[in-house]
Amino acid sequence: MNATDLPTLDQTRARVRTVLRDQVGDVLDGVADDDELRDVLADRYDSLAAMEFVSRIETEFGIEVDFVSHDVRFVFSTLSRISGFVQDLLEDNAALEGGA
Repeated sequence: MNATDLPTLDQTRARVRTVLRDQVGDVLDGVADDDELRDVLADRYDSLAAMEFVSRIETEFGIEVDFVSHDVRFVFSTLSRISGFVQDLLEDNAALEGGA
């Protein structure tokens, strides 16, 4: 993916929301971008569900989340943080591919 193919942050946020909605259902419709997912989704977003969501995000966006260097518990706590994180990885990957 090059810089001209990058989605906007709003497009990334919409895709992130769709991926999580596919996992937890329409309960996500009432969740704001900055709501703590663990609080508003309760047992629908426990540690196992969060791990599954990380895997779905990796597949959806063709990225790799490094559980050692990325603060996954923090990053995957709100839709806004997830979207920003994914956007940053996409931009980093595009810059690395463009410089190669």
